[in-house]
Amino acid sequence: MPDSALPRWRDRRFLVLLALGFSAGVPLPLTAFTLRQWFAESGVSLTAIGFTALIGLSYSLKFLWAPVLDHVRPPLAGGLGRRRGWLAAIQPLLAAAILMLGLTDPVAGAALTVAVAVAVAFLSASQDIAVDAYRIEVLEEQDQGYGLACYVWGYRGALLASGGGALAMAEFGGWPFAFAMCAAMIGVGFAAVLLAPEPGRPPPEAPPDWAGRLRIAVVEPFADLVRRRYWVAILAFVALFKLGEALAGIMTAPFYRQLGFSRLEVAGVSSVFGLFATLAGALAGGWLVARIGTGRALVLTGITQMLSNLMYVALYYGGHDIRWLFAQVGVENFTDGLADAAFITYLSALTSRTFTATQYALLSSLAAVPLRTLGAGSGWLAESLGWPGFFLLTTAAALPAMGIMLFLLKRLPPPAPKEPP
Repeated sequence: MPDSALPRWRDRRFLVLLALGFSAGVPLPLTAFTLRQWFAESGVSLTAIGFTALIGLSYSLKFLWAPVLDHVRPPLAGGLGRRRGWLAAIQPLLAAAILMLGLTDPVAGAALTVAVAVAVAFLSASQDIAVDAYRIEVLEEQDQGYGLACYVWGYRGALLASGGGALAMAEFGGWPFAFAMCAAMIGVGFAAVLLAPEPGRPPPEAPPDWAGRLRIAVVEPFADLVRRRYWVAILAFVALFKLGEALAGIMTAPFYRQLGFSRLEVAGVSSVFGLFATLAGALAGGWLVARIGTGRALVLTGITQMLSNLMYVALYYGGHDIRWLFAQVGVENFTDGLADAAFITYLSALTSRTFTATQYALLSSLAAVPLRTLGAGSGWLAESLGWPGFFLLTTAAALPAMGIMLFLLKRLPPPAPKEPP
């Protein structure tokens, strides 16, 4: 019986996507929050910690080498095929890089630690390209929603395991042990690759020359965007909407550390409780978009996301008080989930049906640019302004995007929500 004819609970493709989502989610905290916690404990300066934002540039630039994974035969593919062949080549290298990252010493050689972290981010972004392509090609259109849900739950579980879980493992076994365990987690995805079915669809037709392939993959979707009215304002809004959140998020780990919160406190509140607060906010945001429409939801959730950064100021004056930590994490993550639901809906509405996947990748990459570039100066700003002044600045950093958003919503309003029957 073909997989497509099986009940969903018996269809191995969904279990494969659950496992691949887990493998895709493991590396992200290791090059961001977990790494910054390690740096903060090692006495690395806030300015240096701020520059770790540049480590993740690969996630913003992955569309540049996506055509390679789309059209070049993977090394050592064997009988695995194109999609699984690339995953089987990337995942062992990714696990080895994570293991090596845990063996570095940020005190004696922070440059080496950062260099290995850059390699982890590059391999992780490459894995994301292959996983996304596999997910789209292995499922029929009517199964895409359920398959994406399986992927997301695996991904979220991995964020918890390599975020708060890594902090807990480091508490009991040290940082090398924590990174070794996270490297082993990539084996979940590798096992899924070996057991997964290869998509039966043939490779997409493409021009024989690389210039033609890059034109179809990058130039034409972007050209379609820039032909639209107010395209500069649209791209500026997408790039700036998460600026305040990005600046604050990079300094979260050293901020908690300076207030005296332990690894287990941070793991329990920020990772576990924060995850559920984010999921609740995303659920509420989806309901809000359906209820009042994307435009109004963007305004409301954008304001709450901006004001939530004031909770960092409240936590600073509250000091080492677990109740204030719960309040700050709860408000911050819930409002981020709210805003993400409206923002992703807006991004989806911007994409053309002709270039849906590529344009969404370009827009989502653009949304991550402030985190990977301007966020690098967050440590210097925190040292110069002090914690209260810094978090007040991150609150004000959202104002330009809010102004552009109001301009766009007035001139290019999204469709109004449909009235219930």
